[in-house]
Amino acid sequence: MNKAIAYYRVSTDRQGKSGLGLEAQNKTVQQFATFKQWELIGEFTEIESGKKNNRPQLQEALKQCLKQKAVLVIAKLDRLGRNVAFISSLMESKVEFVAVDNPHANRLMLHLLAAFAEHEREQISTRTKEALKVAKNRGIILGKHGKNVLSQQNIKLADDFAETMTPIISELKSDGFITLRALRDELNNRSIASFRKDCQWHLDTVFNITKRIDTLK
Repeated sequence: MNKAIAYYRVSTDRQGKSGLGLEAQNKTVQQFATFKQWELIGEFTEIESGKKNNRPQLQEALKQCLKQKAVLVIAKLDRLGRNVAFISSLMESKVEFVAVDNPHANRLMLHLLAAFAEHEREQISTRTKEALKVAKNRGIILGKHGKNVLSQQNIKLADDFAETMTPIISELKSDGFITLRALRDELNNRSIASFRKDCQWHLDTVFNITKRIDTLK
């Protein structure tokens, strides 16, 4: 029976404490290990942004994989990172690893998948920045408390932005980011610009975008 070590990652301390995202990753890895008849001898959980490459728990997991001659198992490739250079360095570590969402992918395919993930992240960032620029050029009317007060000419722009955000919000929710706080933290971690001029997401802006998405549906 092959040995396996699981690696889980969530982006915020709040998610780590609440278990958001971890439960789904754990279930996915457990089912895969059972199917492959692999002995799961260890689990490591990282609470860190996917954009950062310095991950002590991952390094410890890799060390144990080398020591125990075990396979590193993750639920999804993006749990390792959305950075091509990071994935490349991981592949050079001589540790065998498998992503459950692409179990048959070889090293070349994993590199390409990481490249596509990084490209998509950059495209999302570009699209949201462009939407923000258009909003700024057209002028967003702000109330005395700083909230967006959409005039009639801004409604179409807000709807367009909501349509852009719909697949992003849907993907985050499927990954376990359910609460407004979890969505806010992950959107900011991924550097996805908001509709507001400061580009940062807050609880009220996350509430507004989810409400508008539901209204459009």
